[in-house]
Amino acid sequence: MAFRTLVLLLVLLASLAGEERVEFICPMDRDVRAQGPGKCPKCGMKLVAGLPDPHEYPVDLKVDKDGLMTFRMLEPGTGKPVTHFLEVHEKLFHLFLVSKDLRYFGHEHPVAQPDGSFLFASKLPGGGQYRLLCDLYPEGGTPQLVAKTVIVPGDPLPAPARAPNNMAASLVTEPAKPIAGTKTMLFFKLDPAEGLEPYLGAWGHMLAVSGDLIDMIHGHPAFGEGGATIQFNVIFPRATNYKVWVQFQRLGVVNTLEFNVPVSVLQ
Repeated sequence: MAFRTLVLLLVLLASLAGEERVEFICPMDRDVRAQGPGKCPKCGMKLVAGLPDPHEYPVDLKVDKDGLMTFRMLEPGTGKPVTHFLEVHEKLFHLFLVSKDLRYFGHEHPVAQPDGSFLFASKLPGGGQYRLLCDLYPEGGTPQLVAKTVIVPGDPLPAPARAPNNMAASLVTEPAKPIAGTKTMLFFKLDPAEGLEPYLGAWGHMLAVSGDLIDMIHGHPAFGEGGATIQFNVIFPRATNYKVWVQFQRLGVVNTLEFNVPVSVLQ
């Protein structure tokens, strides 16, 4: 009887050992994985068990004559409107707007409607081409970054003045000359760094846009701690010039800082 019990116990242990462990994955940074629930150390998002494979969700955008933008995300395949969304960094919708001349930058949050659409009353500076990046997380899917283009009638106007910053920053890249298709580390040294606060669930937010408005890269710090130097990791896809905007919050003030980063090919 004791031998039979031992055999059954060994079979049970083997069965348990053979079971697949469920991984908890960060929806935003899929390389962050854990064996149990928790939050991503990079971006602070809740880790998800059984995160589905990524699928692209199209976004329908309509702009009326007064500049009111209506966004509606659609299910892939069926085209049915998505009606439920999950928060990404404390908001349901992050909208980035950039003008063709790269002088205007906006980080806005359209308002959710009962039918699942989002409204944003735009105040774009004059006419011309604008590139938009929609950051949404449809329930049952994965976080989406969807780029759209808007053409506004009229002549371009100078970008409106932003609220004054209460910090400055310098940028050092590693490698010193970024190479297309390889990882570039961006080190932003903050001055002063005292009083740095999380902004929308992260220690910083970054948007990089190519000079021709084709590439739009949204990222967050590589590590989940604040400090005098904040690091972002980026893979620039092409050899061209990129405009980089970073946002940090200090003593309640959101600072928007901009840099030019030339990217070359490997020699």
